[in-house]
Amino acid sequence: MTVVQFQGKSGPKTPAVTKGGIVAALDIGSTKISCLIAEAVPAKHRSSDSDDKNSLKVLGVGHQISRGIRAGTIINVDEAERAIRLAVDAAERMAQRTISEIYVNVSGGRPQSRLFTGTEKTQGNQVSSRDLDRVLDTTLTQVDPGRRSILHLSPLQYHLDDARGVKEPVGMFGETLSLDLGVVTVETPHLRNLTLAVERAHLAVAGFVMAPYASARAVLADDEKTLGVTVVDMGGATTSFAIFHENHLVSADIVPLGGQHITNDIARGLSTTIAHAERMKTLWGSALASQVDEREMISVPLLGERGVDTVQQVPKSMLTGIIRPRLEETFEMLRDKLEKSGAAHLAGRRLVITGGASQLNGVREVASQWLDRQVRLGSPAHVQGMPESAHSPGFAVCAGLLNYALKPDQHYALPKAKAEEVERAQAGYVRRMGRWIADSF
Repeated sequence: MTVVQFQGKSGPKTPAVTKGGIVAALDIGSTKISCLIAEAVPAKHRSSDSDDKNSLKVLGVGHQISRGIRAGTIINVDEAERAIRLAVDAAERMAQRTISEIYVNVSGGRPQSRLFTGTEKTQGNQVSSRDLDRVLDTTLTQVDPGRRSILHLSPLQYHLDDARGVKEPVGMFGETLSLDLGVVTVETPHLRNLTLAVERAHLAVAGFVMAPYASARAVLADDEKTLGVTVVDMGGATTSFAIFHENHLVSADIVPLGGQHITNDIARGLSTTIAHAERMKTLWGSALASQVDEREMISVPLLGERGVDTVQQVPKSMLTGIIRPRLEETFEMLRDKLEKSGAAHLAGRRLVITGGASQLNGVREVASQWLDRQVRLGSPAHVQGMPESAHSPGFAVCAGLLNYALKPDQHYALPKAKAEEVERAQAGYVRRMGRWIADSF
């Protein structure tokens, strides 16, 4: 997995644990903003069976109701900045540390995934590191992000003559070397607005990571990523997915539906407040009908009513009847996205669901029915110092960002000529838009 440098005032630096071993993660969601601050545990203090997830000690946790954000996109920088400040401040106070840079998730920006293949003749019929550089350059010449920014580059596999799936071709004999390269791009303004909100909170962006990929770093077993799996992160306003095969990110995309849409449906259907609709969804919400639902009654405060008519009694079956159709619509759209990706077959029949909205009763069963896959719910692995309240699917993205900060993916920087070309193209687009706005208004 490869993260390409984002050009900006405080664009991502080379990922590394900061001085003192402190790393920080910021999950900017549509319903909540979470911040985790952790310290890398020195190797001499780890147990012999410790894995990467147990190499961190969480020092501080902070979360705040999300403001100024809709569907993962900044719509009000001032409100978003204030919410980020509050979440980070709470984590800093708990950790008794001050942070200067942070890893941030990307859950919007209309991501697009494409696969590119480049081929080069080997020099001397034996593959050298120079041949790898040449085939990478050849493949990258096909990549034209245009008005978008490259977020992830993932060299999937090499082909040497007729041999497919070669992982380490250096030293092997062959005449033709090919590379399959997965590229994920997002809209440039989306990343710039995220950077702006974080910078105004006096923080630098250490790196951007797609939300489903971050979740995968927290909830997947190593064998799942090797054999093939689809990770679905169900957030407040979006549901994102990532397909993995042989430890590589193959494809990623977003469905513009999430848990908040279910809450809004309940509020509209039962004529109650959004706050009480969320409470009803959390306490009694389910996508599975039972025999007692018609007899079990729920008190629903009516929106705007006063006096004796402020509360109505409705059967629990009515609540289930509102929740299930929206969940089915979400998974139907997700199924269509998976089919269009062209990479669904690489994930096999394994699917892991995580995110705050995945905690709703019956989600697993509905997903299995609509996606025809073996489904399990994913929660972050235990991390030293993590509060019990954060050991839930709702903190999977934040926990995955910490894991990424501790052990980032290998960097593949764009060749200098290609990087300059991309920067010129994106700068030219910004100038054209500026002229169009000036002429139009």
